[in-house]
Amino acid sequence: MQKYPKHVAIIMDGNGRWAQKQNLPRTAGHYQGAENIKDIALFASDLGIKVLTLYAFSTENWSRPENEVSYLMQLPGVFFKKFLKTLMENNIRVETIGEIDSFPAQTKKVMLDAINKTKNNDGLVLNLAVNYGARREIVLATQKIALLAVKGLGIEDITEDLIDENLMTSSLPAVDFLIRTSGECRLSNFLLWQVAYAEMLFVDTAWPDFSTEEFEKALELFNKRQRRFGGI
Repeated sequence: MQKYPKHVAIIMDGNGRWAQKQNLPRTAGHYQGAENIKDIALFASDLGIKVLTLYAFSTENWSRPENEVSYLMQLPGVFFKKFLKTLMENNIRVETIGEIDSFPAQTKKVMLDAINKTKNNDGLVLNLAVNYGARREIVLATQKIALLAVKGLGIEDITEDLIDENLMTSSLPAVDFLIRTSGECRLSNFLLWQVAYAEMLFVDTAWPDFSTEEFEKALELFNKRQRRFGGI
């Protein structure tokens, strides 16, 4: 019997390179990548996967060309205007991790509106990592715990569970399966704490071409792995 992971995380890499290979502007790759989010999310929802976390915009992405960053700030509005109804019809709940307060007001408004409209859905959690960096997340969690220490928290009370509770993913299960597209084999500051025991797969396919068929093959590979968590 196929056993699907509860929490799948994907580093959606290769949008820009995909576009350049087709003599298109990099923004065309980001648009096609956003289109693919809908397909993969609906497929994951149909399979009964509980959480799909997608690395959409990192803290390092601000260093990209200004016109590309500007387009990426507009993309959530395009995506949710087109697909929010579909997400609602499929009982998908939108959540985010990252510091969205740094986004332009309209971008932030669009994302908060999607979160609010889907908050009562109890199917797949489509968790978008936006303006997210794992090191920054760990720093912020450490600052929260330091404040607790000032108020009397004991050294012995600082546990893995306490750190989990102060991360941005505190309401989510641990990541079971991490996929990175487009051939790169690194985590790029993504969920460094949460993937401690995740199975990982790095595929050559660029994100816009990462089809539901390829996703299913990746899940089949996950199903064949034995997760021992340090045991035998």
